[in-house]
Amino acid sequence: MQIFQKCILCPHECKVNRNQGNLGKCRADSQIKISLADLHFFEEPCISGKNGSGAVFFTGCNMHCMFCQNYEISQLAKGKIISIEELAKEFLKLQERGAHNINLVTGCIYVPLIIESLKLAKKEGLIIPIVYNSSGFEKKETLQMLEGYVDVYLPDFKYFYNRLAKELSDVDNYFEVATGAIKQMYRQVGNPHFDENGILQKGLIIRHLVLPNHLQNTKQVLKWIQKNISSQVLVSVMAQYFPEYKACEKEEINRKLTKEEYEEILAYMDKLGIKNGYFQRLEDEEKKYVPTWCT
Repeated sequence: MQIFQKCILCPHECKVNRNQGNLGKCRADSQIKISLADLHFFEEPCISGKNGSGAVFFTGCNMHCMFCQNYEISQLAKGKIISIEELAKEFLKLQERGAHNINLVTGCIYVPLIIESLKLAKKEGLIIPIVYNSSGFEKKETLQMLEGYVDVYLPDFKYFYNRLAKELSDVDNYFEVATGAIKQMYRQVGNPHFDENGILQKGLIIRHLVLPNHLQNTKQVLKWIQKNISSQVLVSVMAQYFPEYKACEKEEINRKLTKEEYEEILAYMDKLGIKNGYFQRLEDEEKKYVPTWCT
């Protein structure tokens, strides 16, 4: 594709020629690479439902999070190369297996190829909602390419403080980029719409992972959402942080979140009046915190 000759799909704008096999910060060339396409049951209840979400995990990522739990996929680039046609078939197989939706996990760096696959799949009968599961580090122009193809946006909003984003994920201007992306996503899909079984058909869920020792970051993220996005939009505040990958190199994030920290954040959500969405109850099971989804 011509668009890969001087790639500016993501905010890094590396301008490398991916058609010639050159790799930018995302570590992807011009071919689709995925690590897994399967039913996934661990998303928010309105995404996974009873049958599961049809998750396709794309290889590579334009963020380099020190604590990434999927680092073998995102950072070590494990996966297999498939064609546009093969990806379309994967979408259809997941629909045939009863998936509530197609869940595109970290697909930012493959957007033009994903669109072509969706076109083919829709011609062959793909009708379930398309979920775009994103790090939040997205260009508005690339998101505009997806308008009409994506029904549900599921972005992370990781950082309020750019210095923290640079330190932990090696990205610049994260706050400005992510907030602009979230506004663009909301413009496209608006407030949530559910089917009779409570499965989200259209709308925006903003995710935030609470990091240990960084509660002020979380509070500022929540405050921004409360002030700048519709109160009907779903907010998912996650407690599932675990010090994976290179997190051991940073003392302040080299542990799990405590119940006290998470309860402080839930109390702050209540103070802000954020009512729509999900949180995770931390169950004490054999002295290990096990997160379960709650509404």
